[in-house]
Amino acid sequence: MRMNMSAQPGEVDLPPLSARSVVLSLLLGTHPPELPVKELVRAVEPFGVGGSTLRAALSRMVAAGDLRRTDAVYRLSDRLLARQRRQDEAVEARTRAWDGDWEMVVITATGRGPAERADLRTRLTALRLAELREGVWLRPANLSRSLPDDLEHVAQSYTARPARPASELAAQLWPLDTWAATARSLLAHVAEAHRPADRFTAFAAVVRHLLADPVLPPELLPEDWPGA
Repeated sequence: MRMNMSAQPGEVDLPPLSARSVVLSLLLGTHPPELPVKELVRAVEPFGVGGSTLRAALSRMVAAGDLRRTDAVYRLSDRLLARQRRQDEAVEARTRAWDGDWEMVVITATGRGPAERADLRTRLTALRLAELREGVWLRPANLSRSLPDDLEHVAQSYTARPARPASELAAQLWPLDTWAATARSLLAHVAEAHRPADRFTAFAAVVRHLLADPVLPPELLPEDWPGA
């Protein structure tokens, strides 16, 4: 779901969800992520999405590899199951006490095309790493997770302890004030929304925004941090 930034920092404009966005948001929030078409028809009605529009969207999503269909039941594809796992982890990220160490990932592969480079950037960002310079990614080592094994084919990982003050480095790597301002604006949207469709749209935007929460140690965050 796209969020339009307003002229005021942190303020967002939430456009109505498309049929595809409604379906994805519903399934990403459902465990297991599958729903029969009759339930989807009922669920999208408050958003002004008719049955024919929904069925056309479902057909396009199956063709695009977003969904799989068995009889009259639609479920997320493997690719979007991975996104659901990231979303679940974003809502309740697992952390551990931070001792000052940082994770560092250095890209070693060469000769990759633009699509491969973009895919790797997306994966590293999803792991809540941030790029210090081209090919060098960092984050505080406070997450209870391991890096995927297949990353070793394109990168090497290290434990580092930069000489630069950690709070300064974190502020360079992530736009913390902007993230916090947007989060507060989204929470205000949730509080002010009265129609179920508006609340759903706002909650979907909150969950999407949480995917970009760096989940830093408390000592590296600004005061009154609204994230995890």
